[in-house]
Amino acid sequence: MNRVILFNKPFGVLSQFTDKGTEGSARPTLSGFIDQPGFYPAGRLDKDSEGLMVLTDNGALQARIAHPKYKRTKTYLVQVEGRPDEDALMALRKGVALKDGMTRPATVTQIDAPDVWERDPPIRVRKNIPDAWLQIEITEGRNRQVRRMTAHVGLPTLRLIRSGIGDWHLNALQPGAWRWASETGG
Repeated sequence: MNRVILFNKPFGVLSQFTDKGTEGSARPTLSGFIDQPGFYPAGRLDKDSEGLMVLTDNGALQARIAHPKYKRTKTYLVQVEGRPDEDALMALRKGVALKDGMTRPATVTQIDAPDVWERDPPIRVRKNIPDAWLQIEITEGRNRQVRRMTAHVGLPTLRLIRSGIGDWHLNALQPGAWRWASETGG
């Protein structure tokens, strides 16, 4: 039986079990939160991003979760600098041209500020520049893709929280906590 862990990765934590950076850097990794042997992350989240990571002890399942050819939807709550207009939202929905090619169309909705935990450290706030929240669903996972997409339309990302991968969702899982899940979702 394949085992699956859902983890809410805090800001600043590397999405790997060891830090292969410069010697003595001692950046926080998954090993500081998950002590189950034989598990590997199915996909990554940047150090500056927060939210749902799925880990499994089965390599084939890991590939089915992470590989873009399976088009598993990833849902993000994204706080952006500025107020999105309809042109920016439509561009994200159609796909934008990044340096590594066109993105697939995304589902994008402007939302009210979600009820999420405080980030440590807090985001930068500029008194005279408003911010907004978007929910963005994509079916690919290029390096820093959501951040690059929002920047492309003039809305730099301030905070990025992955809230879902396929049928798996954070729900009430707090930062740094994990729980067991079924192979198909939950």
